[in-house]
Amino acid sequence: MATSNDDILRALGRVEGRLTGIEENMALLREDVSDEKENAHESRSVIHRRLDEQAKQIAHFETTVAISGAVDAQIREEIKSLKATVDQHHAVTAPALEDWRRMKTIGYGISGLIAFAGLTIGAVVTWASDGAVAWLRHWLKIA
Repeated sequence: MATSNDDILRALGRVEGRLTGIEENMALLREDVSDEKENAHESRSVIHRRLDEQAKQIAHFETTVAISGAVDAQIREEIKSLKATVDQHHAVTAPALEDWRRMKTIGYGISGLIAFAGLTIGAVVTWASDGAVAWLRHWLKIA
């Protein structure tokens, strides 16, 4: 059986149609791959931005921690210095405060003695006034 030119042309047309379909599929695959590449590129760029942001935040945090540590150390040193100053001033003023407390205690004692003396004098005056009234009535002969 001999193949005719028409058969060959039909076969070539079918092959050509298949090739056109394959080319269309290849174009679609290229578009899909291109879209995937763009999506992957955008995704990587988002990841890199986030990593850069995280790196900046970590650097800021490390700086903040370092500054806080330095400030804490400085505050501790100032507290030590103030404590030493307070201890020195306390040592200097302790004798004066002790003298003040002693004088205060003596003052309370003197105030108590004055109050007791006042009560005693008041009682003596009251007793003497009763006697004076009796003596004055007797002298004036008042009943």
